[in-house]
Amino acid sequence: MNKKTLKDFTFYDKTVLVRCDFNVPMDENQKITDDRRIQGALDTIRYLAKEGAKIVLISHLGRPKGKPDPKLSLLPVARRLEQLLGSKVQFFQDDLVISQETKDELGVMKLGEIALIENIRFRKEETDNDPAFAKELARIGDVYVNDAFGTSHRGHASNLGLASILPSCVGFLVEKELEFFSKTLENPERPFIAIIGGAKVSDKIGVIENLLDKVDFLMIGGGMSYTFLHAMGYNVGKSILEIEKVNLAKVLMQIAKDKGVELLIPIDHVVAEEFSNDVDFWTLDSENISDDVMGLDIGEKTVERYSDLIKKAKTVIWNGPMGVFEMTNFQSGTEGVAKALAESNAVTIIGGGDSAAAVEKFGYAEAMSHISTGGGASLELLEGKELPGIESIQDR
Repeated sequence: MNKKTLKDFTFYDKTVLVRCDFNVPMDENQKITDDRRIQGALDTIRYLAKEGAKIVLISHLGRPKGKPDPKLSLLPVARRLEQLLGSKVQFFQDDLVISQETKDELGVMKLGEIALIENIRFRKEETDNDPAFAKELARIGDVYVNDAFGTSHRGHASNLGLASILPSCVGFLVEKELEFFSKTLENPERPFIAIIGGAKVSDKIGVIENLLDKVDFLMIGGGMSYTFLHAMGYNVGKSILEIEKVNLAKVLMQIAKDKGVELLIPIDHVVAEEFSNDVDFWTLDSENISDDVMGLDIGEKTVERYSDLIKKAKTVIWNGPMGVFEMTNFQSGTEGVAKALAESNAVTIIGGGDSAAAVEKFGYAEAMSHISTGGGASLELLEGKELPGIESIQDR
């Protein structure tokens, strides 16, 4: 990796602005239901505190649409962060995010102290990447650290804007993410398998096209598999189908064939007559899907076929569930793939989003080599795209 890291700077008596990704799920009482993203920032924060920095943390939460929303305040994050760090985190509940009062208080911080400012998206200038707002933020700091992989595919004031003004580097979390993805995509141990799921082919076109140049096997699951099955001449009943992408599916299958990549499509499916967890469900082979049913998960034979190949793999990337795993009747396919990955000896990389939620739900998170903290950012890396929030960081 050619970007500057924490080890390239001396932080003693410097005010360091750290862009974190504290966009954590909360229930209706603003209780955090999953704090993995907060835990992911701890190493960087502890390192900076030990080095004698004055640490100002920046994050967004949800989509407040450029104006203050008490339900999306970062106060619960500050309290949880205090518990995890075992040290005080000063929180500024400021609708302007950095009012003059907040700036004044940040200006008298002591070495090793930690502060968290209010949800950066309370200001619409953040997502507009407004240069004046970036300059306003930059005035309170000496160095900028991007440790928010989950927002690095966005070009906002708190990443792209700040990195263009202040000396900059990536934090430990982003460094780890980039190392896993670059090593896997540039020099993977083989056999190399990609498992791509989710509802739509259109969401993953770039990913599939890029991976067909790199992998030995590409396994398809989820709703997108019905577009491929339709392209192969199968009836898919009431299953989700992107009819306008059928020709593209044919092209992708031909590219895979030409490149010697084995493209695997589900051979059986858990089906039901309605999209509901309260209806009868059963399993059908691909050639037996009738007009009155929809596929909602991959079947046992497909799970077994995919699992057998995963056992022989040396590297596996997984992005997207195999079915509607949020419904218990249609979670077996996603759970089966997660189990196979957990039991394999391969380097296993989970590309954030629903796949990360699935391995957590089924209790296999600890067995994975790496679970990405950024669904959108990891997707763009898998597509071979550059991430604005990373590209703007100083080169070594």
